[in-house]
Formats: sequence, C-alpha cells, structure tokens
Amino acid sequence: MKYEKNQYSEGLSICALIIAGAFFWWGINEFINWGDGFEWWGFISIGIGIAILVGQIFAVTNKSKLRNVVLGEFKANPEATIEDVSKITGITEKDVQAIILDLKASGQLQAKFSSKTGQIKHLTTAEGEVVAEEKAKYCHNCGTPIKKDVAQFCAYCGAKI
Repeated sequence: MKYEKNQYSEGLSICALIIAGAFFWWGINEFINWGDGFEWWGFISIGIGIAILVGQIFAVTNKSKLRNVVLGEFKANPEATIEDVSKITGITEKDVQAIILDLKASGQLQAKFSSKTGQIKHLTTAEGEVVAEEKAKYCHNCGTPIKKDVAQFCAYCGAKI
C-alpha cells in the first residue's frame, strides 16, 4: 500500500469526479457525428476521464486499508500515542487523528486517551454518561470539551491540545 501525505483526510474529491465527468462528456461528444466527420480525439478525453475516475476509486478503497492499519497498530500496542502510531506506520498525525474519529464513529474503536500522556486507554463507559462542560476549552480536532486543566491531549481523539 502506497501512502501519500494527508491522503486519508484529502482523499476523495467531488471536484475531480466532476472533471472526470466533463472529460467523459467531451469524449462522447467527439464520437457523435455532427456533420464534420468522425473525430478520434474522443478516445483521449475518455482515457483522461477513466484515469481520474480510477484514481478516485483508489482513494476510497485505500481509506479502509489505512483504517485497518491504524486499528491493528492500536490493538498490537494499546499504550501507543498518536505520535507513536504515526512514526511506526508512516501515516501523518493529521490522518491518524481523522482515522481515529472515523473508527470511533463506526464503533470499531472504543477507547479514550489519557489527557496527560496521550496514550490510549481501553475502557467501557456507561451509555448514559453525560459530559460535564465546566470550562470553555475544546479540542481543536474533534470538539470534545476538555475537563482537566492539566490536560495536554484530548481524551476522546488523542490530539495535542
């Protein structure tokens, strides 16, 4: 699996899909005989459209692979921080944080992070737990309220505060 910087958070692009559609449209219109004769340039346009579309499909399929890599790393090393996972896997911290939020949202990762060390802590929480919003400090990555004054890492996503 080839990884490029911030590939997870910036992977799929609606704009690229629109451009691919435009190339397909242009290519198909080249094949319609408007009275000027048959043009072969349509093959080039359709080829460019296919290349863009394949790149976007690769971006979507690669996201699940990156999620599995990060989840596997946390399972193998439950004391790891986001920085540790980033160094070991080569995935940027920004993407690791985005992957953690996606894993938590889907229920695949049920954990909290230590607000002092940033290490992951596996625990189960009561479903009816209410987050007390005593102070107006929030995580810049996920928006979770930060309850402790000495917190250096977010307890929900593990991002540095």
